[in-house]
Amino acid sequence: MAGGWRPRIERLARWLLVERLGIVPRGANVRPYALPGVARLLELRWAWRLRRRPVLPLEDYAATVEAGEAEELVPCPLCGGRTVQPLFAPGRPGRWGYRVVRCPQCGLLYRNPGIRPERLGDLYGSGGYARFLTGRYAAKRQDAYRLASEAFGALLADGRGRRLLDYGCGAGLFLELARDRGFDAFGVDLAPDAVERARARGLRAWFGAPGDVPEVAAGGFDVVTLWSVLAHLPRPIEDLAMLRGLLAPDGVLVVSTVNAESLLLKAYGEGWGGFTPNHLVFTSPATLPRLLRAAGFEAVVLRPMYGEIVERGEAGLSERQERRLRRAADRGNQGPMLRGAAFRSADGPHAWGLDA
Repeated sequence: MAGGWRPRIERLARWLLVERLGIVPRGANVRPYALPGVARLLELRWAWRLRRRPVLPLEDYAATVEAGEAEELVPCPLCGGRTVQPLFAPGRPGRWGYRVVRCPQCGLLYRNPGIRPERLGDLYGSGGYARFLTGRYAAKRQDAYRLASEAFGALLADGRGRRLLDYGCGAGLFLELARDRGFDAFGVDLAPDAVERARARGLRAWFGAPGDVPEVAAGGFDVVTLWSVLAHLPRPIEDLAMLRGLLAPDGVLVVSTVNAESLLLKAYGEGWGGFTPNHLVFTSPATLPRLLRAAGFEAVVLRPMYGEIVERGEAGLSERQERRLRRAADRGNQGPMLRGAAFRSADGPHAWGLDA
């Protein structure tokens, strides 16, 4: 009898807390979206922050910061602007830290001082990256890849007869999914231990840049994927243009990256989850398409993201709360992450049914 009453009591408690009192469950990172009026307040606070922050010439800003051995002061990676708005100094004392600025000309957020391109591999050569990319993280990430893939309909559903490159493949978590879907899948990464782990699982992965690997440098890929990689690139336009050159004429680049327009950033500031030790560039729904077009792509499609726990139906929200959350995320594409597809051909979105 006790077993029969427990589900009823849980449903009653949820109805009282969620439906009647409007309480949003904890631990789901959805409160800024689902609580009444909070999204609008955060948007106003963000606009006020940007209005109040000073704009400095790069030379004046350089006098206020100290670049590390592997760092350098950089102009805007998107537009080349040489003025900055200092915004955040995320980090953990004694472990890591950096400064994030905004380009007042194009709106891009980026790390400045940034990492010298020739020192980028230093961030991934500690030998512990594979350990981070496997274990409990693996199942969670593969689930995230499935959800992200579904947002693009048939584009990633069937890989038979199609070649795919996963740029920044890590331990091969997405390569494994791509292979299972029929893709002729290849991967490259800058973490040698992660590549070793991927190869041990029978996946075609190589350490280094695409140009270093003859099988990859030959190009002709139908799909190139960047799962949580774009934020790690110190020269994103150059890297994206290089990847565009590896695509077939009707090929597509699929990107998933942190969203600098996210309500979570506006809510938590320096505590935002997008500020991690190795992130360098933080794009938004305005700056990501501009970045991709600067790299030569003819068409860009963005798909909103509401949060993995929401999209799996596990957030524990009422219908009203979920509608509010989706409206807040849709307004200006303020979800936790950005999902985009960039096509070499202008008619690429129409060919895959993504132009709606």
